[in-house]
Amino acid sequence: MKHVLLILLTTALFSSPGISQERIYRCGNEYTNTLQDAQARGCKLIEGGNLTVVKSTRPAATANAAAPVRQASASPTAGQRVDPTAQRERDSDARLILESELRKAETRQAELLKEYNNGEPEKMGSEARNYQKYLDRVAEYKASLARNESDIAGIRRELERLPGANERPSASK
Repeated sequence: MKHVLLILLTTALFSSPGISQERIYRCGNEYTNTLQDAQARGCKLIEGGNLTVVKSTRPAATANAAAPVRQASASPTAGQRVDPTAQRERDSDARLILESELRKAETRQAELLKEYNNGEPEKMGSEARNYQKYLDRVAEYKASLARNESDIAGIRRELERLPGANERPSASK
């Protein structure tokens, strides 16, 4: 039984180099192994290594995706416009996401400030003998605080750019 298995494995190993892949030609972004197509289109032969090309499928159109296509064919500028109610919903979603991110960043900033303790965080056990570790940790806190402040400023700028940014403060008065 072992001999039969060994013979089958040996046969499989030595027969696979005999099965070689056909020549592959590249035609721009397409590949072909048909010599007539390659010559007619002026394709280049790809040498060395095997090539595997897997064709992808196109995503199925949904009802929501089909509606804008029909509108785009109705008028040339319709493809560039979005339904105002849909845009307001997107802006509202974006605002909620940004406000949530801002709250997280502000919470993180408060935690960092508490740990930083005005540049004098509490020493940890391993830092008692190695003062450089303590200084490195203080520098990391300082860098984290600066990055987080920058993130907060960026989120606030994005919130100001959203449509209706000027409307919110007046509505709360």
